[in-house]
Amino acid sequence: MTQDYDDHRDSDDNDPCEQARTKKSSGPEGPGVLLGRLFGDDNPVLDQLDRNARLLAQSALSKLDVVTRQEFDAQSAVLARTRQRVIELEAELERLSAMVDSQLTKD
Repeated sequence: MTQDYDDHRDSDDNDPCEQARTKKSSGPEGPGVLLGRLFGDDNPVLDQLDRNARLLAQSALSKLDVVTRQEFDAQSAVLARTRQRVIELEAELERLSAMVDSQLTKD
């Protein structure tokens, strides 16, 4: 009976540990296949991770004072028009001040 046990131990064909050690990584269940299944297009885990990442980013952005590019451009245009109007008004004030000064010096 001891001989049968020893004969069985010498045969590694049925030993799952030995099969796992000797299996080549390029085999049908190698790391490439496992990673392909993990990162495949139809993986619901990746879809959930993507949704969670987007929600996290939106939550972080909503806490910041950010505006859309369109709103920023509109406000920039308003600021440019306001600056131009200030320049015009300063010139008008300078002209009126000079007029008042000239009237005062005549009297």
